[in-house]
Amino acid sequence: MRGPYERFAAPARAAMPRLTEAERTVVTRELHEMKHRGAPGEPLLESLRHVAAEVPERLYTDSAHVLLRMHEIAGSGNLQSNLSSLPLVRACFAHELVDHGGRAELVVGRGHIAPAFYAERYVRGSLPFAPLTTLHQGGLTGVVHRELGFRNTMRYSLGVGVVQAVSLAWELTRRGESRKVVCLAGDGELHEGAAFEALRFAYDAGLTNLVLVVDANGKGIEPLAKPLNTRYLAAYLGTLTEVDGCDGPAVETALGDALDAPGPSVLVCRTRKGEHSFKPAGAQPAPPERPVSFVTTAGRMLAAHQDLSGAELAVFTPDMAARFGLRGHLPYTNTGLAETLTVGMPLSLPDHITKVVATDAMYYMDSLSMLTEATTSVRNLLVLAGRSWGAWGGAHNATNMLGLLLHTRVYEPVTAAEFHACLDRLGGDPATTHVLSMVDAVFEPLPQDCSADIDGGVWLTPPGESPDAAVVTFGYASALVAAANQGLAVPHLHCASLTPRLDPGVLDVLARTRRVLSVEYNGADGGFGERLRSEYLLPVDVHAVRRDIATRAHHHQLPLHGMSTAQLRDRLVRLLERREEAVHAPAYA
Repeated sequence: MRGPYERFAAPARAAMPRLTEAERTVVTRELHEMKHRGAPGEPLLESLRHVAAEVPERLYTDSAHVLLRMHEIAGSGNLQSNLSSLPLVRACFAHELVDHGGRAELVVGRGHIAPAFYAERYVRGSLPFAPLTTLHQGGLTGVVHRELGFRNTMRYSLGVGVVQAVSLAWELTRRGESRKVVCLAGDGELHEGAAFEALRFAYDAGLTNLVLVVDANGKGIEPLAKPLNTRYLAAYLGTLTEVDGCDGPAVETALGDALDAPGPSVLVCRTRKGEHSFKPAGAQPAPPERPVSFVTTAGRMLAAHQDLSGAELAVFTPDMAARFGLRGHLPYTNTGLAETLTVGMPLSLPDHITKVVATDAMYYMDSLSMLTEATTSVRNLLVLAGRSWGAWGGAHNATNMLGLLLHTRVYEPVTAAEFHACLDRLGGDPATTHVLSMVDAVFEPLPQDCSADIDGGVWLTPPGESPDAAVVTFGYASALVAAANQGLAVPHLHCASLTPRLDPGVLDVLARTRRVLSVEYNGADGGFGERLRSEYLLPVDVHAVRRDIATRAHHHQLPLHGMSTAQLRDRLVRLLERREEAVHAPAYA
């Protein structure tokens, strides 16, 4: 475990230009304290408490203002979600629920409100300001994590917190302990199938020590289709109380009453929430000519394909219409934050309909069983698998797992032409589910169309007669390598398929090449490069992500995994220099 200085110093210094003079002064002092403390094995939160005690000045005394500054410094995040739950977070501190060993056990299922807890810790004097300047920038994670005082670490879907709370309540009951478990949830995450199953189990098991607290703001990412159904919550957990969630004293009193009363209960806090994602004050809409992330063009590309092919589309998404750019381009069904249902909706539709599921890496990892059901029984199924690997982190092998499902082929298109080629391929092979990994990143377009052979490969930089080195890339990595390869002219083969079917001419060139480097912004184990080695017995050195994706903004991910332009260029230079050690170089810096 890294100490506080190792974790926060670099991103805090990078944030200095965005801080006020007073903030810079305090952060400098705090970093000095961090550098000289942190005993081996000391919990991170305990070390930070000591730093806060050594630099006791509080720049701000209102945690709502602290939250605003955190998001202004980061430039991104979920400010309104945190403000929505802030009175509830304050009530948890007031009732001594936040730290282990308090009045009751606390499970924060609404995992992306972690910054509200950091802000409240700061104004209460138990957290320094420096970590707050590193939100999403490689220091402070925006979702709950055990290292930072929470019971659980959230890496995938919402709803898992309700399951964890029921699990803990059941274990305490089994041991004969009377302590209660308080679970903070949102009305959006209660759409999750796991949450329904957990509450049903709590009722069937007769748990009397569960307090479910719901921030009911009527929104997930988009507005919810219907208000929170309190009847089913009352049916499972008995006593249900509603309170104005914006009234701090009322929330604190109602939570105390729920803790004091015998038996299970539900506290519904009616709150209000603005835009899901933070927008800096005065931010203007991006001009039409400004590049946008590839995933947001999906709606426009789907609509264009429908116009050209005349296909009938049925589009389902778990609250992610904006992310995929669906609005205004074609009709879609928002299933709410319910990924398993989203994947299941195409199961009974007629074969001739093209079924589109626009989901996310965090979501399909939670619905693999239903995906398997769909890939084995549904024709004309297209899965748009969003891939951001940003502030939420994620599994480095997520895309590879999709490739292991039955009757599935996985592609990562990086041009509109490739996207359309994948849909055309689905039209000719409707029995195979086509999964399109849609990268949420802005990148320079590739210099060629690249759609001529969607299952094979296209030379972005052609090889000579007898190439001594070559690089083969998958999807998004092709754009990264193309930028690094400018001026070097390393023969560069781009593939859009996770499992390419290379023609004899391409294979002959690669087989005669002494050193072949494969690059994928994807997990190495069972991924693109390893498949090239096992399928074609090529002398491939695999350069890929080899550890879990950290919770930080995308531009910080690239250097972490050896994917920055400078790092990739260094790999290509060593490849050209014919250094024997280049073949065995580490896969990330």
